[in-house]
Amino acid sequence: MNNVKRILGITLLAAPISVMAGNSDSDTIVSIAAGNDSFSTLVTALKAADLVSTLQTDGPFTVFAPTNEAFAKIPEETLTNLLKPENKAQLQAVLTYHVVSGSVNAETAMSLSEATTVQGEKIDIRVNGNKVMINNAEVVATDIQASNGIIHVIDNVILPPSSMSTANTDAVNKVIAEQPTAAGNMTTAWDYQLQQLINPAIGGDL
Repeated sequence: MNNVKRILGITLLAAPISVMAGNSDSDTIVSIAAGNDSFSTLVTALKAADLVSTLQTDGPFTVFAPTNEAFAKIPEETLTNLLKPENKAQLQAVLTYHVVSGSVNAETAMSLSEATTVQGEKIDIRVNGNKVMINNAEVVATDIQASNGIIHVIDNVILPPSSMSTANTDAVNKVIAEQPTAAGNMTTAWDYQLQQLINPAIGGDL
């Protein structure tokens, strides 16, 4: 227990963004995000995916919220495509993969090894030294209370495993190396996997 509290303390002290919790009696997850400039891209994505009304319901929900900096790691063209109306289903899959039903505080989350998301697939939860990781994302702030749940802030956008089913890292890196025109200006396997989610035809069968 003391180790959990120590790690949580480090996580909170190391948070690189200023997160102001709202009035937990009245402010929903969406209203807290909308009131913080660090989540403006997330709010834009929630609107494009028609998920705002869902995250304004009673819930409760636990949201692992990527910052603007997390979204900025995605190539601009890829993110722009993901936000298009014709890709709404894919965007919904990505965003709901960041949401868990129920109100799960940081201490409880750290006692778990995985959790099932609203999207239907599981996220991995692990403690790595002084870091708490959700898949490949580090938790940088915890336990922002809302009237309908809790927000934990993460530094990467995470992707559902199903979006990577045909795109293991070695194979994708091979495609990027051998087919630079297909991979565009993407430089990592993660970027390619997100592009695969939008357009599975890219790169053909791996």
